[in-house]
Amino acid sequence: MTRLPLGSSPIDIAGPATNWWDHVNGSVQWQDGIFYSLCASYALVSAVALIQLIRIDLRVPEYGWTTQKVFHLMNFVVNGVRAIVFGFHKQVFLFHYKVLTLAILDLPGLLFFSTFTLLVLFWAEIYHQASEARSLPTDKLRISYIAINGAIYFIQACIWVYLWVNDDSTVEFIGKIFMAVVSVIAALGFLLYGGRLFLMLRRFPIESKGRRKKLHEVGSVTAICFTCFLIRCFVVVLSAFDSDASLEVLDHPVLNLIYYLLVEILPSALVLYILRKLPPKRVSAQYHPIS
Repeated sequence: MTRLPLGSSPIDIAGPATNWWDHVNGSVQWQDGIFYSLCASYALVSAVALIQLIRIDLRVPEYGWTTQKVFHLMNFVVNGVRAIVFGFHKQVFLFHYKVLTLAILDLPGLLFFSTFTLLVLFWAEIYHQASEARSLPTDKLRISYIAINGAIYFIQACIWVYLWVNDDSTVEFIGKIFMAVVSVIAALGFLLYGGRLFLMLRRFPIESKGRRKKLHEVGSVTAICFTCFLIRCFVVVLSAFDSDASLEVLDHPVLNLIYYLLVEILPSALVLYILRKLPPKRVSAQYHPIS
């Protein structure tokens, strides 16, 4: 039978890991280091998106605001806003009114949803245009995208306004569940149209290098985005039921680091890398300008 060291207990043996977690979370130096690292990471991704936007515009300036340009612009804005938020993390997390902290942290998440569901819209347009039935006109798809996003922003704004007037924990809980539902909608969108487009490309009769690259592109982006939105949903629901998993407090820097790396920074960086190819100089069937 193994004996514990004299004067120690099982709690003492297990303590170092817990003590390390508590030490990091409670240390001002660690908090600053982690949140400033998040700020730098978001700023880097934002800069990459801006550089790619400039390169695309220089390549095809005559096409105006295409889906590809809008996607990179929105990536630049979303990641830039996140960089500013974490750069001023002390002020953001210590607002007198908690609803301000919630709004500043959740708004970039909504913008992230709008940015990446733009890819779903683009894939849906390609799928319905390529399908024999042409079951849904492109204009209706865009109206659906705008309507869904508008409804989500309106509902979330109503929740913030109510919390500003009346700080109600039940409404705050409902707000978190609503954000989780938004993430599920995005995940299902990628699964539906990413999966459909992937299967359609697999059935394409002509084998070519371009077809293989497009298959890899659609499959990879679908898997990355579906996974990141599912993780976001899980963590948000967990934080709604367990205050120890809350992301809106200053003394949970490690949880914030893991969460934002997995659900925003890495997905954004990977998708920007996968979609790094510049559009052809001439109009092609694969490049659709936004009218």
